[in-house]
Amino acid sequence: MMSKFLSFLRTYLTKHSRIVVPLVVFTGIISARITFPQVMQDFQFKIFDRFQMMKPRPHIASPVLIVDIDDQSLFKMGQWPWPRTYLAELVRRLQAAGAAAVVFDIVFAEADRTSPDNILSLWPKSPQLDAVQATISALPDHDKAFADALKEAPAVMGFPLTAAPNAARPKIKSGFGYAGPIPSGTLTTFWGAVPNLDLFEDAAQGIGTFTILADPDGIIRRVPLILSLADKIYPALPLEALRVAQKASNYIIKSVGGSGEAGSEENSGIVSIKTGNFVIPTDERGQLWLYDTGHVPERFLPVWKIFSQDFDTSVIDGKIIFLGTSAAGLKDIRATPLNPVTAGVEIHAQLAEQILNGQYLLRPDWAAGAEFLYLAVFGLMLIVIMNTAPAVWCAVIGLGAILFSIIFSWYAYESLHWLLDPVFPSISTLVIYLTSSLVHFLHTEFERRQIRNAFSRYMSPALVRKLAENPDQLKLGGEIKEMTVFFSDIRGFTTISEAFKPEELTTFMNEYLTPLTANILQHEGTIDKYIGDAVMAFWNAPLDNPRHGKCACRAALDIQTRLNEWNAKHQGSLLASGAPRPWIKTGIGINTGEACVGNMGSEQRFSYSVLGDSVNLAARFEGLTKIYGVNIIIGEQTQQSISDFASLEIDVIKVKGKNQAVRIFTLLGGPEYAADETFRKLVNLNQEMLLAYRARQWDEASLKAQACISLLQPQDFLNSLYALYLSRMIFFKTNAPPPDWDGITVFTEK
Repeated sequence: MMSKFLSFLRTYLTKHSRIVVPLVVFTGIISARITFPQVMQDFQFKIFDRFQMMKPRPHIASPVLIVDIDDQSLFKMGQWPWPRTYLAELVRRLQAAGAAAVVFDIVFAEADRTSPDNILSLWPKSPQLDAVQATISALPDHDKAFADALKEAPAVMGFPLTAAPNAARPKIKSGFGYAGPIPSGTLTTFWGAVPNLDLFEDAAQGIGTFTILADPDGIIRRVPLILSLADKIYPALPLEALRVAQKASNYIIKSVGGSGEAGSEENSGIVSIKTGNFVIPTDERGQLWLYDTGHVPERFLPVWKIFSQDFDTSVIDGKIIFLGTSAAGLKDIRATPLNPVTAGVEIHAQLAEQILNGQYLLRPDWAAGAEFLYLAVFGLMLIVIMNTAPAVWCAVIGLGAILFSIIFSWYAYESLHWLLDPVFPSISTLVIYLTSSLVHFLHTEFERRQIRNAFSRYMSPALVRKLAENPDQLKLGGEIKEMTVFFSDIRGFTTISEAFKPEELTTFMNEYLTPLTANILQHEGTIDKYIGDAVMAFWNAPLDNPRHGKCACRAALDIQTRLNEWNAKHQGSLLASGAPRPWIKTGIGINTGEACVGNMGSEQRFSYSVLGDSVNLAARFEGLTKIYGVNIIIGEQTQQSISDFASLEIDVIKVKGKNQAVRIFTLLGGPEYAADETFRKLVNLNQEMLLAYRARQWDEASLKAQACISLLQPQDFLNSLYALYLSRMIFFKTNAPPPDWDGITVFTEK
């Protein structure tokens, strides 16, 4: 019954492949859009960056100015940090010139070390110091002088937020009102801060955070206007600057559900933030898109000019002054869509400009849904049309859909300042069109080649006997079962093969593969295929073998033993070319897990093979033998099936294409070697080393690695393994891994 159903299904899919295959591709595209939103977002961001590069925001003169601590100012006024008396004089001059707000993109978290009392503590005790100590102590304190200047000015102090938790909480100078609820988790949240000294915060009229978060690629595109520090809300520096400049006292945060604002469960959150006369549209997290102009020199006024005698104070009057730095040595350099080396203070100034000039860049909350609907409608329409309309009309319709997407997205950006993605719908439409066209082509080619009937099969003797008893199994199909899969490969085969003449290489490969194959078959394995010098084999099929893990490991150990004997036999002999015969080393990977085994291929040509993630892992394990310097690597499930064998844990890894970490072991011998006292000591020391390594105890781990080496012979290949770990520990001691490092080694290449 099942075979009839499968035959019907195969016939149906073949007959209707023109519809089925494009639908599968279409479903895959839709699934990718839903399953990998971050990947899709990263892709969209690159497109939005390109829009801004093609047409940046035009710079319109506005009452925003950056007083810049640039390299020339540092040269003229001395190295940073300057005494606070300098800053006090700067604030007084800016206030006297009529600044609407004086905003510091700098944190003053520590006392001025140049203050009289502080500098006295740095001088060595001496009679001369005692004679002047009272006079110096009576001099004005620099921090108090700075605080006094701040009290007289509309000053806004800045501070950074940190991910590391602490108890520091900067003062809040404004009130917050709410129109509608703010859903939990909406705001960008931090758990620590580095506040200014209390006397500065008390003196300032405003306090805002200058923390800016970049996207995963390091580019700043959206800046939160309000952020959360534990359970308290703080304004961003440019928002607080606008409040103080307007002499406003609070903010009104409007969210979905407040004052008639409608939304959906997917598009809930903040709608806008109001301060004074400005209502600022934001995304649901209270973020404002940076509508970038690129670097504009007219925004900047070097600090040193303010101290010059001929300074024109009219350039300050009525302006919001951001005090920050563009000096490379002070390291406040960020990347924006238009400038990879933007001074952080210029980003704050740009945001203030956008709000003052009403120049907003928006991604409407309905944009993602509209893009998805567009893709779904045109994708399905194209699949239907490709099976009914002539090829020319299909091409015209597909091209029209792509052009409409691109033109409308550009119009939305240029005229409405909306960010709509044109590329993903366009590429998806193109992929569907090309897939449909390819299926049509292949279907035609298939019909032309129906008469082909050539086939070949390679199978083990056990499979031959099974098929002789059950001829109906000679068809496509398979079953899922637990398998042990084996991969072997000669290390450095390309270099080795260059030493042989062509006829010698053929003889060499026959000499190498014949005993290797014999060992696999002797231990009840099935040869899947030869790939050059590589061999793939598996156990537990076609015949059941409850000892498949042990059989595979015993075969691997015997192969290594025979290979050593073979190398010893030929050591010192010469090739026909006169070159010495190379020493051969083989890496072996073994893994146990569920896989699909059966006749794979087509009706015309198929082979008895095995497929699945566990197969891919076995191949990866073989490749990792080069990195870890061992001969055999086995997976954890294989190791559990040979608990009486001599195996040693070597790492926990993630390989490319896999999200789940796996534990790997090296196989050293059978049960007789596992009982050896030295080996048992090695196992214990090795485990202690791995525990210390994963706990970031580098010195302890290094000692354990050295202890392991002391148990080995100089020529033992395990020396390479511990040398690898020692090099890792040396690296991590000077380059600490990130906080979320869990000791897992991630391989990004196959």
